[in-house]
Amino acid sequence: MLHIAIIGSGPAGYYTAEAVQKQWGENARVDIFDRLPVPYGLIRTGVAPDHQSIKGVSRRYEAVALSDTVRFLGNVTVGVDVSIAELEELYDAVVLATGAPNDKALDSPGEELGNVYGSAAFVGWYNGHPAFAALDPDLSGGDAVVIGNGNVALDVARILAKQPGEFVGSDIVGHALDLLAGSSLTRVTILGRRGPHQIAMTPKELGELAHLNRAAPRVDPKDFPPEADDVLLEPGQRKSVTHLRSFAAIPESFRADHPFEVAFDFFAAPRRLNGENGRVMSIEIERTRLDDAGRAVGTGEFYTIPASLVVACIGYQTSPIPGVPFDEAAGRFANDDGRILPGLYCVGWARRGPSGTIGTNRPDGFGVVEKIAEDVGQGGGKEGGEGFDALADTRGLKLVRFSDWQKIDEAEVKRAREGAPREKFVAVDEMIEVAGKA
Repeated sequence: MLHIAIIGSGPAGYYTAEAVQKQWGENARVDIFDRLPVPYGLIRTGVAPDHQSIKGVSRRYEAVALSDTVRFLGNVTVGVDVSIAELEELYDAVVLATGAPNDKALDSPGEELGNVYGSAAFVGWYNGHPAFAALDPDLSGGDAVVIGNGNVALDVARILAKQPGEFVGSDIVGHALDLLAGSSLTRVTILGRRGPHQIAMTPKELGELAHLNRAAPRVDPKDFPPEADDVLLEPGQRKSVTHLRSFAAIPESFRADHPFEVAFDFFAAPRRLNGENGRVMSIEIERTRLDDAGRAVGTGEFYTIPASLVVACIGYQTSPIPGVPFDEAAGRFANDDGRILPGLYCVGWARRGPSGTIGTNRPDGFGVVEKIAEDVGQGGGKEGGEGFDALADTRGLKLVRFSDWQKIDEAEVKRAREGAPREKFVAVDEMIEVAGKA
């Protein structure tokens, strides 16, 4: 029997478990570990709460989790409750699917000011991640600035621009919904170092900005290259730029009925965050241009915009684990196409950094399983899950199994406000209690 441990229960983890099932069938056993008592990683706490159709992919992972060859073991922090070395003794292969849960630093003076957040923290706040449930951002000012030109920046801007009634059907957590209902914000500025042709926003998500109740997007027509240049773009990128051009053409009569503005400020690099009494108040920005290699370079022209709230959506990094080689510059585990050390592998964002979509993790998972098959073969001789259970028992770990998660899931659905699919528990202790593990 082949025994495999997967650290992380997000898309990369479950796609890897699915690949193990297809490779070895009943001849392999998989234990999926997570530091939280709940599975699915960024599907639960990273995907925008008003994008429920995307979260539906968790049903595929549930089918894997309910099979006889896969176990979910939540509430276990690898590197604290159990070491990588101990797992390597128990399992034929250990796969790190821990994602990239940490924000990259903005590296701008003033980023330590109050009401300045990274997107992992801010998105975690409105999605109910236990680590960020107490964030309590101040929305009493008028101007928010979102730094970045990807879909996460777009999600943050959209969430800030929506009115409470627009969250019907979403699983945004109650504490965030209450705070957003009392928000005084009237403008969100999305800063991008490069231009409209270089955005990483997908057309479906970008198009949503044109259908908000009180908000209207704004783009400066002068930021666009000649329209004939759009033909050089990939089809998806061309659709996104078409949306941006339509935003630039929105008549003022429409804006008069939509007093909240979502403004795209292209060719804009934040250089300094300014504050008063320890809180951010404005951002100093340098105008940029594209050099011959397509890189944004400063022009020496500076200006300042108000900013009572700043959310930096500029990328993520993997969390190091003691005993695992780490590439500090890339913010991920040091690996050779998924191989870290003999018997130790990584997959998903932990392998390649924060790139691609949820579906990108499926071929990634199947690829690393092929390498495990080459290196380990059919396995044999190691204790696997039985050995871990004995170790957990000696350490008094409160393991949360998938059946325990189903109790949490059921309780969250029952406590949902009207029109919402669930109301998440945001404290680990509450989850443990509901699961019957207190």
